Amino acid sequence: MFLQRISFLAVLVLVSVAPGAAWAQRMSFIRDAEIENTIRMYATPLFEQAGVDPQAVQIHLVKEKELNAFVAGGLNLFLNTGLIIRTEHPGQLIGVIAHECGHIAGGHLVRGAEAYKTAYIESIASMILGVAAGVASGRGDVGSAIAMGGSEGAMRGLLAFSRTQEASADSAGVTFLDNLHYSSRGFLEFMQLLGDQELLVSARQDPYVRTHPLTRERVEFIQNHVDTSPWSNAPVPPQYIEPHRRMRAKLFAFMELPVTTLARYKEDDRSLDARYARAIAYYRKPDMAKAIPAIDELIAERPNDPYFAELKGQMLFENGHPLEAIPNYKRAIKLLPDNALLREELGQVEVEAEDPVLLADAKEQLTYATRQDPESASGWRLLGIAYGRGGDEPMAAASMAEYALLTEHWSEALYDADKADRGLKRGSPAELRMQDIRSLAEQGRDRAKLQER
Repeated sequence: MFLQRISFLAVLVLVSVAPGAAWAQRMSFIRDAEIENTIRMYATPLFEQAGVDPQAVQIHLVKEKELNAFVAGGLNLFLNTGLIIRTEHPGQLIGVIAHECGHIAGGHLVRGAEAYKTAYIESIASMILGVAAGVASGRGDVGSAIAMGGSEGAMRGLLAFSRTQEASADSAGVTFLDNLHYSSRGFLEFMQLLGDQELLVSARQDPYVRTHPLTRERVEFIQNHVDTSPWSNAPVPPQYIEPHRRMRAKLFAFMELPVTTLARYKEDDRSLDARYARAIAYYRKPDMAKAIPAIDELIAERPNDPYFAELKGQMLFENGHPLEAIPNYKRAIKLLPDNALLREELGQVEVEAEDPVLLADAKEQLTYATRQDPESASGWRLLGIAYGRGGDEPMAAASMAEYALLTEHWSEALYDADKADRGLKRGSPAELRMQDIRSLAEQGRDRAKLQER
């Protein structure tokens, strides 16, 4: 996954940046059904406390070892993988998310946007908004992993909040936690973890400190809240504990070298998360003679766990056995039928198996995935390939127009939309969508021309 280009399907996916986005080189994203669902489980009650529809918030996992979390570009929550791995228990991570929800509830994103209305900052804001579009290129690896970035100084300027806003978000965050009968102690522990960062030079500080001014008054406020809240000794909900351990183990195993993972999660550690990490490490070595028995052991122990079935499917697919991988992905989908990312993964395997018999199911899976997640560029690309191999050129062109739009290939989007339009039924939803794509592509092309001047 964290090589230059990896397709770890649902487990963790990294795709290259869209061509032409010269400024988009600094921030990379991963997609993972299990981790995204775990974060959403933690965050949903907090989103509701902040007064927003949880389904309207996009969760983005930033592939970065440094500690950081932020909300930006509307209802988008960004969490660095390094922050997730660093948290020792779910209460610490939940505390960070509560703080970010405080920014949402306080309208700080709107005020920040008003404060930074230069053309360059606006372009950065547009980039952040585009994250949800799932910028993808290459062979359409499952999920949308997006690489993007820009001037570090400009990004810090956009994301940094004032000390007043930070205090306001702290206050809202601990209130949300109290309302849910959650302890704020984890948030305090996280802030104390960052305490020594203030003594470091800026270049060595974690981004969280640079974008969230850490003051003694903030820490003292949270400490006082912990000292006085009736919920400070409330335990973390027990159903949150194992998913956190699994999430940390999975991220560590995919981000670090296999030898590092095996040194951390030693053979004599029989905990579920340790065995999970070792199965991933063996797969990445690759040592399939150990990887397959390791994941089979977990599946035998948890036959109704969709993520273990998914991992075995990935292991087989990535090692040249797509037909053997398919039943595992179907098992995962049977257990988690509404997950668009799992559907897209199965569609990819069926397309890349190059078996005409599988095309009908591939189109079904990918159609479902793109309806549920219409901003997944890779999903549209795979759907276009499936339609093309089945001889449906208008729908293939329509799907590729969606892909080109999301990857900001404006000319290609216009070309594919026109090509699709010639074969689609007048007034059909697909034909009407091509009109929308033409309009959006023309606007994007015009913006690009203005930026070149």
